[in-house]
Formats: sequence, C-alpha cells, structure tokens
Amino acid sequence: MATDGKVITCKAAVAWEPGKPLSIEEVEVAPPKAHEVRIKVVATGVCHTDWEYLFETGKGMKFRPFPLVLGHEAAGIVESIGPEVTRFSPGDKVIPLFLPYCGECERCLSPKTNHCKKNWTNMQAGVLADGTSRISCKGQQVYQFLGVSSFSQYTVVPDTSVAKIRSDAPLDKVCLLGCGVSTGYGAAINAGKVEKDSSCAVFGLGAVGLAAVMGCKVATARRIIGVDINRDKFEKARQFGATDCINPRDYSKPIQEVVVEMTGGGVDYALECVGSPAIMNAALESTRDAWGTCVIAGWTETETMSISVEKLLMGRTLKGTYFGGWKSVKDVPKLVDDYMNHKLKLDEFITEKLPLVQINKAFDLLKSGKSIRTVISLQDS
Repeated sequence: MATDGKVITCKAAVAWEPGKPLSIEEVEVAPPKAHEVRIKVVATGVCHTDWEYLFETGKGMKFRPFPLVLGHEAAGIVESIGPEVTRFSPGDKVIPLFLPYCGECERCLSPKTNHCKKNWTNMQAGVLADGTSRISCKGQQVYQFLGVSSFSQYTVVPDTSVAKIRSDAPLDKVCLLGCGVSTGYGAAINAGKVEKDSSCAVFGLGAVGLAAVMGCKVATARRIIGVDINRDKFEKARQFGATDCINPRDYSKPIQEVVVEMTGGGVDYALECVGSPAIMNAALESTRDAWGTCVIAGWTETETMSISVEKLLMGRTLKGTYFGGWKSVKDVPKLVDDYMNHKLKLDEFITEKLPLVQINKAFDLLKSGKSIRTVISLQDS
C-alpha cells in the first residue's frame, strides 16, 4: 500500500484528561515496528470499560496516563506489517485484542488459563513493547488504551494481540467479539461450565450480561433469571433466552433472597456482569449451597469483596473470568465462525450505529442505559 512505512495522519477521539468529553483530533500514527501490525479500524464498539476509565479513574479503576485514545472492542483491516511479522498480510481482516496470546508461554500452553502475559505490563501502561506509543497528537505522545486504541482510524497493535478472521465476516458486527460478547458468553460456557437443565441467574443485562444469558441458553439451561434495575432491558433479555426477569427495586428484601425463594434453594449458576462488589455478593448468595457456582465477569480494579466464609464452606464455588476464558488470538476466529454459521447472536446487541464525530453521544447513551452496544463507524467520519 502507498502508506506502507509512512506516518499516517487520521482522525481519533482523544481523551486529554479524566472526566472530560473526548475531542476529535488529527493524530499521527507511526509505522509498525518489529512484531507489530498497523490496522485500519473499520468499526468499534463502545464498552462500559471505556467510559469507566474516562470518568471513574481513581474510583473503581486504576489510573492510566493521559492523553489517551480509548477503545478496545474493534475490527479492521491490516494496512501494513512490521519486521518479523509472519502471520499477517496487508488486506487481512482482523480483530485487535486487549488480551495477548503468544502461543509459547506456560500459560498459553496450559488448558487451565487464557492469561498470557506477553507485553502485558506495557500494554496496561498504554505503550507497546519498546515503551512508547505509536500515536501522537500536537507534538506529544498519546497513550494506547490496553495496547489497542480503537477510537482511532488507524492503530498499531502487537502481533500477539491480533486475531485473523475470515474474509467474509462483517466487521461492523464481529467487532463486538473483541470484548463484551466474548466475555459474557465465555463466562457461562468456559468459566461457569453451565450444564444442561440447570438453573442460572445473570446479574446485569448490559452487553456482557445478555451474552451470558445467551451462553446459558446455548448450554441448554432449564431456567435463566435475568436481574437488572432497568426493566427496559427485559424484553431483549427474553429474546436472548431469559425465562424470568426481575427488578431488585420491586422487592423489599435483598434480591438474592428473592432468587433463592423463586428457585427453591438457589440457582446452580450465578453470573455477575456489573462489576459491583455488592452485586457480586448478591450473586454468590443467590446460588444453591452444596454445589452452586458464582462467576464474576463484571470489571473493577480497585474494589474489594467481603463475603461470608460459611457461604464457601457450604460447597459454593466463587471464581472470576477475564475475556470469558477464551484464548484470544486462537479462539476469537472460532467465535466469528459461530456467528457466521448462525450459532451466535451479534446483530441483536447493536442498538445504534454512529460516526466517530458522535462518540460522546455514544457514551451518553451507554450511561443512560438506553443502548446495549453502539457501534462506531471509523471510516465514515
């Protein structure tokens, strides 16, 4: 391509400081270095985690350096590759990933985890392997959120954090597999290992929660209870497979007690998809003693849980999941195949499509609870 080896000037939504709206700016995206891939971002989902890092840094989230380009749930096309990249070519359709998969370390070789740590520390700090970002604006470095930064028309990502996908996949749909849908779906399928004819409760019916409901249904659970304070989400939850939907505000007693009564002793599986310690406790306490399993998929970095030890001693299992337990680069292409073969819903998560210039509107819709997923079109801006 004509841009190979050259700096690309393009548009990006830059977060100059915490708590302030994003600003659409011209940025410069440098060519990829060794083991890096430069991607033309076609579409990106707007995830609640993006909102939290902008507006709740220092609360439930650890501090990330600013200025920063957010976005981590995307799909695009390889524009160029750096030295020593062997698995990608310009023109490949790809999904950049915040979780790497090197395929060589002890963790990648183990079936017990998906927590590859290749470039992990640097990516969490907003830079790539050499300690710098490939994005700059107005003469200063702009940090890359989780090593991705998909709120930019172009970005550069380590080759261990890119999944090559089939050429006929619609990028404005499969971008959702970069975070929310994969996380919730995998929480049920991989972490929870939900069984046939079991009972489940899903706490939080945003994108992650709805994907968890979908996972429970695919696992042929008998009863799936959706829990959310926004009853507007109930109809959508039923479309994904929920058999019951309840609003904690409709009851005078704790919601876990309601679930226990509804199910004659508690659910077999509870999936927490909010990121609130109080709701994590409620999810755990909604499970049946002797064998109940509670999976935490909601994200928080600084908060702590306080649980009754007896709840665990009575046979419950409490576990967490990151990216739904999927080995990112290896498994995401399979999820794309499942979508293309009509085994996985994606279209139903998308409630709005907006151009990059309206990125702040997407945040407003997300915070108000009026959208499940807004997909931003990067190349129409």
